[in-house]
Amino acid sequence: MFFHMKELQYHAKPSRPDPIFARQLQEALGGQFGEISVSLQYLFQGWNSRADAKYRDLLMDVGTEELAHVEMLATMIARLLDNAPVGDQETAAKDPVVGAVLGGMNPQHAIVAGLGAMPADINGNSWTADYIIASGNLLADFRANLNAESQGRLQVTRLYKATNDPAVKDMLSFLIARDTMHQNMWKAAIAELEAQENIVVPSTFPRELEKQEVAYDFYNLSEGEESRRGRWASGRSIDGLGEFKYYPQGVAYGDKPKLSPAPDYIFNTPPWIRPKKKEE
Repeated sequence: MFFHMKELQYHAKPSRPDPIFARQLQEALGGQFGEISVSLQYLFQGWNSRADAKYRDLLMDVGTEELAHVEMLATMIARLLDNAPVGDQETAAKDPVVGAVLGGMNPQHAIVAGLGAMPADINGNSWTADYIIASGNLLADFRANLNAESQGRLQVTRLYKATNDPAVKDMLSFLIARDTMHQNMWKAAIAELEAQENIVVPSTFPRELEKQEVAYDFYNLSEGEESRRGRWASGRSIDGLGEFKYYPQGVAYGDKPKLSPAPDYIFNTPPWIRPKKKEE
């Protein structure tokens, strides 16, 4: 059961209209790493969790907070669109929609959403549930969550630099701070799980079924050998169960593939056709 408070978690009122920044802010709302994505990702992970109850509670807590961020951003976008000027081309384009396009505003804000926010990214691409990761393995999912918070915070800091509206900056500063907490939170949860499971997901797959002789090999498959200097190229593996080994080139364990001819009814190119030699 969800309970909605009418007050926003933080202020979401700009100093002035700015339809162009409203379009940019859509990325933080409906982009791949936006608030819609993380809110539903955390909630589905929580709803599906079969692990310790504290992890389900964690996911439900933060997923619900992210819904509050969705509301904040939607409110800010709508207010940025209030009384927004059509743009510098208003004289040349009396039609407000044409002027909006020429000025850089997303015309969908006017035509589709009636001067409101949309579940879409900066280019008007609709948000998709394909962005959500909820596998049932909490270590894998929490790592995905840490990545989502990292990418989301990165984008919001860029948005912070893209506006000079102090009120918008103030709201973004709040979201940036909450992303700081959430990155720390997921890192703490990951460390707790890793302490019990080790670092490789899934930890329950039998090691005897894994080809151990290649489990810690690094293959240099590009020009240069700078990668040799990395922590991943020598010494004890991070999971403590093997030794990293560096190979200056790839290792071919299999033979050259040779496929049998396809049946006649498939009408593939016949195997007897060969490219002509240059001298021919």
